[in-house]
Amino acid sequence: MSSRYDPFAETERLLDRMNRRFGDVEGWDASDDRSSSTPIDLVEHDDEFVVTFDLPGFETDDVEVRVADHTLRIEADRDESVSEDDEAYIRRERRHRSVRESVSLPDEVDTEAVSARMRNGVLTVTLPRTTAEAERTVEINEE
Repeated sequence: MSSRYDPFAETERLLDRMNRRFGDVEGWDASDDRSSSTPIDLVEHDDEFVVTFDLPGFETDDVEVRVADHTLRIEADRDESVSEDDEAYIRRERRHRSVRESVSLPDEVDTEAVSARMRNGVLTVTLPRTTAEAERTVEINEE
């Protein structure tokens, strides 16, 4: 069985790899862009959400966690200082790394009770749900 050269085969393989990396372009939504390389897990429990981020190489002081308007925002910056005498490097790619992530939360959370911990490059943020009543009866006053 002879195989003929297909000039489009390499292009198809490249497009397949791009689709796996970036997802289906047809369904792309700018507000939910996950082309980042920071793995994120969002777990929903009865009374809280737990969000886990992989941030290898970052220290606790490098990371900022903010919560507002149903959104959890993570910003991390690591800048490795380099002295003038550091000329022994043949290749150096780890000088600066920056991560910016936003996670939309499905419900309101108690922003005062949010907690975060970092262990071995894994950031875990616990966001308790608000305890506000879902429904209440409002008394009408007569004028």
